[in-house]
Amino acid sequence: MYQDLLLATDGSDGARRATEHAISLADRLGATLHVLSVAEEGPHSSEKRDQMRADPEAEATDVVETAERTATAEGVDATTTVRHGVPQEEILEAAEVSNADLIVVGTVGRSGLDQLIVGSVAEEVVRNAPVPVVTVREGT
Repeated sequence: MYQDLLLATDGSDGARRATEHAISLADRLGATLHVLSVAEEGPHSSEKRDQMRADPEAEATDVVETAERTATAEGVDATTTVRHGVPQEEILEAAEVSNADLIVVGTVGRSGLDQLIVGSVAEEVVRNAPVPVVTVREGT
């Protein structure tokens, strides 16, 4: 049923949990895992970059390579992609390009004003994805 899983990851705690889940799922299904990270560009990217990343492309590359090594060690076929842009848009486009059957993404669990202002990548992916989406909550 699911042959190609797209894992969207940014290296956060929620994304690491989603990575573990995606690798396990791909292993059980005999699916290929397509690991994606987005070097963020957009209205809030400079604020996040100052707090989280000095070099977003290098960080994204490290994240996908780490996930690929972990998947390979578990016997899961994996590919990696780093894209540039607005994360939710790039995730949706990557799902179409890779012919993904399922998207796996971590969630942070924001609420209130922070959610309203910053938005939720996972929420936008769930709303607009052409395929089913599995969300993995941080700390679950």
